Amino acid sequence: MLAALGDRFEIFDWRNAIAILENVHAGEAADIAAVLGAFTLRHSEEAVGGGDKSRIAAFIDKGLSERGWIEKAFDTRIVVDGVETPSPTHGVDCFRGRVALEVEWNNKDPFFDRDLNNFRLLYDLRVVDVGVIVTRATSLEKVLRGVGRSATTYGKATAHTEKLYPKIKGGGAGGCPAPVLGITERAYVDDRA
Repeated sequence: MLAALGDRFEIFDWRNAIAILENVHAGEAADIAAVLGAFTLRHSEEAVGGGDKSRIAAFIDKGLSERGWIEKAFDTRIVVDGVETPSPTHGVDCFRGRVALEVEWNNKDPFFDRDLNNFRLLYDLRVVDVGVIVTRATSLEKVLRGVGRSATTYGKATAHTEKLYPKIKGGGAGGCPAPVLGITERAYVDDRA
């Protein structure tokens, strides 16, 4: 299912995450494949910028929401000898059936640390089996600058795969299987007349 996205996405499979998604959580994998399969990065949408939530994140969130995924915050606590201490986690953008998905389009790269740590904790607590990150592939930067967005908008410190892969390989997600789907230049459509 997800391999079909390889024509427009850079796919990074960590700890057999794709196999787990497709065999254990086939419905969630099908949802991700359907939503991302319908995704295109249109010049008309990207040239105007985003605001609070980018159009890219909104498209993915809406598509998954229509398939029953929810934005989810978790109430976690640690109890030692009857003493309870809140241990808050960060909410995830999209959650269904023990699969968490985060969209990091143009945040600063420390957001990856937050997401991976969250996946690690939720995996250790047996709440999440797979933590998916959708972001932009580093190779997409040249195209984005070509649509009139500046190097400061899409700079080296913003979220893209070159920043994410070392964090995952360095243990940022702990034991959590964490596939990455990086939006490449092949997803870009120049829809100017």
